[in-house]
Amino acid sequence: QVQLEESGGGLVQPEGSLRLSCVASGFTFGLYGLSWYRQAPGKERELVARISPIDSTTYGDSVKGRFTISRDNAKNTIYLQMNSLKPDDTAVYYCKVYYMSKDYWGQGTQVTVSS
Repeated sequence: QVQLEESGGGLVQPEGSLRLSCVASGFTFGLYGLSWYRQAPGKERELVARISPIDSTTYGDSVKGRFTISRDNAKNTIYLQMNSLKPDDTAVYYCKVYYMSKDYWGQGTQVTVSS
C-alpha cells in the first residue's frame, strides 16, 4: 500500500525559508521519481519540482532559483527547501509518485507566506 506523508509546512514571513519533507512507503523508493505539487485557493494544482531516481531535477518556472528538491533513499524521503518565499507561494503542498500506472498523493501540508 503506497503511502506518502508530508510535513514541515507552516506560517512564514516573506523572504523566509521552510523545508518540507515527504516520507514514502509501499514501493521501492529508490527506483521511482517523485514530485512536489501545490494548489492555491481557486487555482489549479501545479508542478513545483520533480526528482528522478538518478537525482535529475525539474522545476516550475515560478520557483526556479529559489526552491531545491532532494531525496534521501536511505530514509525514503524527499525534501523541498524553499527560500526567498513570496506570498504567491501560499498553497497546500503535496508530494506525488506515479506507481503501477497510478498517481498517489499525500494529504498535503499548508504553507502560508504572510507578514
